[in-house]
Amino acid sequence: MSPTSTADPDNDLESSKVMGPREPEAAQHALEEIQSLFARFRLETEVVQKEKFGVEPDRQQLVEQLVARQQQSALLPKIRPLHAADLAYVLEALPREQREKVWHLVAEDRRGEVMVELNEAVRQSLIAETSREALLRIAQSLEPDDLAAMADELPFDIVERVRQGLTIEEREQLRQAMSYSDDSVGARMDFEMVTIRDDVTLEVVLRYLRRFDELPDHTDQVFVIDRKETLLGALPIGHLLVNEPEALVSEVMRRDILSLNARDDAYDAAQAFERYDLVSAPVVNDQGKLIGRLTVSEAVDLIREESDSEVLAQAGLREEEDLFSSVWASAKNRWLWLGLNLCTAFFASRVIGAFEGTIERVVALAALMPIVAGIAGNTGNQTMTLFIRSLALGQVTAGNLTRLLAKELSIAGLNGLVWGSVAGLFAWWLYSETSNGLLLGITMMLAILLNLLVAALIAIFVPMSLHRLGRDPALGSSVLLTFSTDSLGFFIFLGLASLFFG
Repeated sequence: MSPTSTADPDNDLESSKVMGPREPEAAQHALEEIQSLFARFRLETEVVQKEKFGVEPDRQQLVEQLVARQQQSALLPKIRPLHAADLAYVLEALPREQREKVWHLVAEDRRGEVMVELNEAVRQSLIAETSREALLRIAQSLEPDDLAAMADELPFDIVERVRQGLTIEEREQLRQAMSYSDDSVGARMDFEMVTIRDDVTLEVVLRYLRRFDELPDHTDQVFVIDRKETLLGALPIGHLLVNEPEALVSEVMRRDILSLNARDDAYDAAQAFERYDLVSAPVVNDQGKLIGRLTVSEAVDLIREESDSEVLAQAGLREEEDLFSSVWASAKNRWLWLGLNLCTAFFASRVIGAFEGTIERVVALAALMPIVAGIAGNTGNQTMTLFIRSLALGQVTAGNLTRLLAKELSIAGLNGLVWGSVAGLFAWWLYSETSNGLLLGITMMLAILLNLLVAALIAIFVPMSLHRLGRDPALGSSVLLTFSTDSLGFFIFLGLASLFFG
C-alpha cells in the first residue's frame, strides 16, 4: 500500500483559523467594500495633491507615502480573510490599476492558489505585472498538475527551474500532465490520492489512513491496485467504516467503478460526473495503470468553462477577455464576426435594393420588413440554443437527427401559421384604408411562415455542420443565423410582394 501523494493542510488550517465560516455572498460583499475603499482613496489622493502648493517637496512626498500606507492598512483586513476563489473573483472585477494594488498585498504563499482560480485573461495581465523572482516563488508553490496547467503562460526558464527542483515523482507527474492535450482528462487530473492493495484487511487500511495529517480533498474512496499499479477497483470510505475490521479489501471493494482514460475528452468526463453523481474517479493510462484521479471540483470547473465558451462563441467572441483590458485588445477580440456581420448586412441591403421598385409602389413594405426578420431570428435562436445544448450533451445522433429536424420544422410551421396569421391580421387592420390591405396581410402571413421554416433549418444545419467539422457548434452561430433570417426574410417578403403586387 502506498499513497501517490499526501495533501499539505497547513495553509488551509491557517486560513480557516483566520476566516471562520464563509458565506456564499462573501466575494460580492468583499468586492463592494473594496470598491468603496478605492472610491475613498481617490478622494484622499485628490485632497493631498491639491494641498501640495506651498508645501516643501520632501514633506509632500512624506505625506503621500503616509496616505499610501494608510490605504494599504485599510485594504489588508478586507483581503486577508478571503478564500482564494473569492479573491480571484474580486481581482477579476477590479480595473487594472486597482487590481495591481490588491495583488501586491496578497501574501506570497497564497498567490499560487489565487493564480489557479483566475481566468486566463486576468492571470496573464497579473503575470505581466509580477517580477520574475516573485513568479518563480509562485511557480514553486504550485502542485505539478497546477503548474502544468499554467506552464504555457509562465516564462519557459521559470518553469524549467521549478521542474529541476522537483522530486523524481513530481517531475514524472509534471511530464505526464504536460504530455496530454488541454481538453483531455490527463491535463486535468489530480495526483493526490490514496492507494491500497486488495490482500490486506480493513483494519490495516484504517491504521494506514490515520497516518495522514489530512486526506486529499474529495476523498470518497481509496483506489485498489496490484503490485504493478494496475487498477483493480475502489474501496468507498463508507464500506471501510461499516464492515468488520477483519474483512479483506478484496471482499468489500467495488470492481464496477467508472474509470477514465487519460486521453478521454475532459468535458465528456465532466458530464459523467454529473450523470452519475460522482465525487472522484480514477484515471488510468492505456495499459490500465492508475496514474491519477479526476475530482468533482475539476468537473464543475469544466462544465462552467464549457458553458462560458459556448456563450462567447455564440456571440462571435474569439476568446474570453479581461473585463478591464485595453480598448484596443477588446476591440480586436470582436473584429472577426463584426466584420462578417458587416458583410452580411451589406448583402441584406442589396437584397432590399433589388426590390426598390416594389417598395416604391407599396411603401408599407418598408415598415413591415423588420417584423418578418425579427420574429424569425427569435425563433431561430430558441431552436439553435436547444440544439447546441443537445449536441454538447451528446444527445443528438445520426439515428435521431431526422426526427429532430422534422419536429423543429413542425414547430416552426405551427408557430408560423399562428403568429403569421396574427401579424397578417394586424397588417390588414393597420392598412385597411388602402387598397392593398388584404394583400399585405396575406403577404405578411406567408412570409413569416416561410421565414420561420428557414430559421429552423439554419438553426440546426449551422451547428450540426460545425460539429461534424470538429469545430465548436456555437461558433458565431447567432451571427450566421441573423444573416440568414434577415437576408432570406427580406427576399421572401419582398419576393412575395412582387408577385402579389406585380
